[in-house]
Amino acid sequence: MDSNNNKIEKVVELLRSSKHTVVFTGAGVSVESGIPPFRGAGGLWERYDPEEVASIYGFKRNPKAFWEFAKELLVKTKAEPNKAHYAIAELEKMGIVKAVITQNIDMLHQKAGSSRVLELHGSMEYVDCLDCHTAYKWEEIEKKIEKEIPRCESCGSYYLKPRVVFFGEALPSDVLSEAMDEARKCDVFMVVGSSLVVYPAAHLPFIAKENEAKLIIINYDPTDRDEMFDVVIHGKAGDILLKIVEKLKHV
Repeated sequence: MDSNNNKIEKVVELLRSSKHTVVFTGAGVSVESGIPPFRGAGGLWERYDPEEVASIYGFKRNPKAFWEFAKELLVKTKAEPNKAHYAIAELEKMGIVKAVITQNIDMLHQKAGSSRVLELHGSMEYVDCLDCHTAYKWEEIEKKIEKEIPRCESCGSYYLKPRVVFFGEALPSDVLSEAMDEARKCDVFMVVGSSLVVYPAAHLPFIAKENEAKLIIINYDPTDRDEMFDVVIHGKAGDILLKIVEKLKHV
């Protein structure tokens, strides 16, 4: 813990002198909200086949499989923002963080108060009928899937697809372009809760490093990319980020 305290002090120094910090988050930041991880021990991919429940091909074959998966991922957990989400939002309020780039689709950053969130993989905020193009807000669909597989009220179709990026689909080019631009112009790039294995999103810290930004990673487990970072902290993101915010406020 002593070594972590020293690293936290180093992060505080970097953030205090930063003019443009960008935060990049992955599934690990939402684990502390009760949302299970996708990869690793106890991850969702141990129990679900991603080809069936999270690919565009699987969805077109059987949309019901996706909605059973979504029920566990987003409804049963009743997830709320955790300390990490709130700390990141606070860093934005303090004028340090200029953008949050996230791979998550859970909308917890916005719920915590972050105003500039670039969602690389989309979000569950809207759901579209692929047959008749009726659009629904997530809250309307959420009420349905607690009881049954949702169907379109307009045409009866089960092909209700949230505006998320499935395997086999391209990332939204406008959001990816904006995220790459943020990586180029930031002076600090902080990764929180990502193992950096999903591309092209995982390339963003490389772009930041090429443009001479300082790199920070806060993740529960080591990653294969740790050696490229200036500060590496392993542990619970919520606890670590809260300490960073408190130190920034009391200087």
